Amino acid sequence: MTSAGIRLWRLLAHLAIYGLAFLTIFPFVWMLSTSLKPEDEVFSWPPQLVPWPPVWANYADAWNIAPFGRYFFNTAVVAVSVTVVSLVLNSLAAYAFARLRFKGRDLLFMLLLATMMIPFQVTMIPTFLILKQLGWLDSYLGLTVPGFAGAFGIFMLRQFMLSIPEDLLDAARMDGCTELRIYRQIVLPLCKPALATLAVFTFMGAWNDFILPLLVVKSGEMRTLTLAVAALSSGLYVMSFPLMMAAATFVIMPVIVAFICSQRFFTKSIVLGGLK
Repeated sequence: MTSAGIRLWRLLAHLAIYGLAFLTIFPFVWMLSTSLKPEDEVFSWPPQLVPWPPVWANYADAWNIAPFGRYFFNTAVVAVSVTVVSLVLNSLAAYAFARLRFKGRDLLFMLLLATMMIPFQVTMIPTFLILKQLGWLDSYLGLTVPGFAGAFGIFMLRQFMLSIPEDLLDAARMDGCTELRIYRQIVLPLCKPALATLAVFTFMGAWNDFILPLLVVKSGEMRTLTLAVAALSSGLYVMSFPLMMAAATFVIMPVIVAFICSQRFFTKSIVLGGLK
C-alpha cells in the first residue's frame, strides 16, 4: 500500500474514532444542556445545545424538591462500603487461588468462574428471600452485603497476582514471613493498579445499581440516588425534564470524578497486563 493510501486509512480510522466518541459523549452533553434550560425550551426547534442564559436554579430546585441530601448519603455509604470490603475479600480469595496450593483449588475456581455466566435476574428472587429471612430488607446490610464479593473481582485480581514472580514470594517465605504478611506487605503493594481498577468498577456498579435497591428498599429514608431519579421521572415529586436532568447530573458526577482520580492506575493496570 502506498503512503497516500496509508494516510487515507489513518484519516478514516481517526474519523471513525471521533464519531464514536461523539456518539458516546453526546447524551451527557444533552443531559447537561437540558438541566440548564427553562421548561419551555426543552423541546424547542431548532434545539439549543448551549442554553443562554443558563438556569442554574434547576439544580437547587432538584436538590430541594426531594431529600437528595439523604439519598446522596445513602448512596455514598453503600458505594464506599461495598468498594472497601470487596477489595479486601476479593484480594484475599484471589491470593488463595493464585498462590496457595490446596486440594480442589482448580475445580473450585472453575465453579466460581461458572457463576459469572448466571445473570442477576436468575438469582434475584433467591437473594430477596434470603435477605427477607435475615431481616435485612430496608437496611444498609441488605444494600451492601450482596456486593461484598464477586467472581469477576476474584478472577481479575488472581490473574494479576499470577504475574508476580514466585521467586519473590519464596524469598519472603525463607525469611520467615507468613502467608498473611506476604499478602499484606508484598502482594498488595504490587497489585495497586489492579486494585484501583477494580475499585473503579466496583464503585461505579454500586453507585449506579438500581435492581438491588429496588428489591431491598421499602421506605423513603433508605432510597438511593438511582431510585430517587426514577421516582422523580415517574412524577412522584414533579414532572420536569430540566429537574430530572439536574438530578441525573448529581448521580453521575461522583462516578466521573472517581474515574478521573484513578485514571492513571487504570491505565497502568492495562499496560502491565499487556506486558504479561
